[in-house]
Amino acid sequence: MENKTQDYQSEILAIIRGNTSPGVMRNKLEDYHENDLADVFSELTAAERRKVCRILNLDMLSDIFEYIDEKQAAEYLDEMDVRKAAGILSGMETDAVVDVLRMTPKEKKVLLIELMDDEARKDMAIIASFDEEEIGSKMTTNCIMIRENLTVKQAMSSLIGQAAKNDNISTIFMVTEDSTFYGALDLKDLIIARQDACLEELIVTSYPYVYGNELIDDCIEKLKDYSENSIPVLDNDNKLLGVITSQSIVELVDDEMGEDYAMFAGLTAEEDLKEPLRESLKKRLPWLLVLLGLGMGVSSVVGVFETVVSGNIVIYCNRTLYCTLQRKDYYVRLCSFRLHRNSTCSCNGYLRSSRNMYSAVL
Repeated sequence: MENKTQDYQSEILAIIRGNTSPGVMRNKLEDYHENDLADVFSELTAAERRKVCRILNLDMLSDIFEYIDEKQAAEYLDEMDVRKAAGILSGMETDAVVDVLRMTPKEKKVLLIELMDDEARKDMAIIASFDEEEIGSKMTTNCIMIRENLTVKQAMSSLIGQAAKNDNISTIFMVTEDSTFYGALDLKDLIIARQDACLEELIVTSYPYVYGNELIDDCIEKLKDYSENSIPVLDNDNKLLGVITSQSIVELVDDEMGEDYAMFAGLTAEEDLKEPLRESLKKRLPWLLVLLGLGMGVSSVVGVFETVVSGNIVIYCNRTLYCTLQRKDYYVRLCSFRLHRNSTCSCNGYLRSSRNMYSAVL
């Protein structure tokens, strides 16, 4: 798989750095997946990235930037014309836009938001209203919402009208007149249903959902239990705001596991694994020195009480073993025993001495 990816990157780089016309170059680049094109962006110079952004249309650029890390995406957007950057953000998923704008300088962020279309600004404002720890900050408004009292024919017409902008159509979400969440409908069931049939018979009213202000840590386990493509997100009035896609759930689980592994390694965050050695030493060396000093202090305290510890031996054992006590020269075989400094022994077993051999049952 790695060799195949390397071949794609070399092919894409050759096309971008070639001398073909913009039309031919666009047709060739459109044959590749957006993720492969996103991987190449870091290998390009600023001039080459601007060249690609001039050749490709906004829809494809929006799809490419969704696969780029938000910090790098903010840097790449800063290289191009601000109107072009605003157009790319308008076509991206709303949660991805919010993440990119968090990495953008304040002045540039305000200008980009002003140049985005009204609907994109509205959707972004809804997601930005949630804290980063809340599940609502990870949702997207890319979903199909249809009234629950329509016929199959009317629902299909509404679906076609919304599908031009929202491509997440595998699950259709039903709402009442005031946008209250009512249930969900699978696209396959809608396609095979009769035109004059009522949707009420096809709607799943027990479909799972979450509230936008729920903490990610509290509801991630519940989300993992479902195999649905999208989980609806509601506000406190039970109105449908957006959905959490399966891709977002996978990313949340991956982030959670990454943080756990980082903590096992003694790191404060998963990103610390990728930081330079010099930065890592600056962070960890002072604490290592403190721990070294504390360890030496504990060793000194234990050394002061060494005579007390050696005179008061307490041994607990749950299995048959042999133990040599130098002070009394006893070879003890027992199942469970306890020795005090007066050298008395209580056990269920046998005692053997190097001088006298005898047996006792206590």
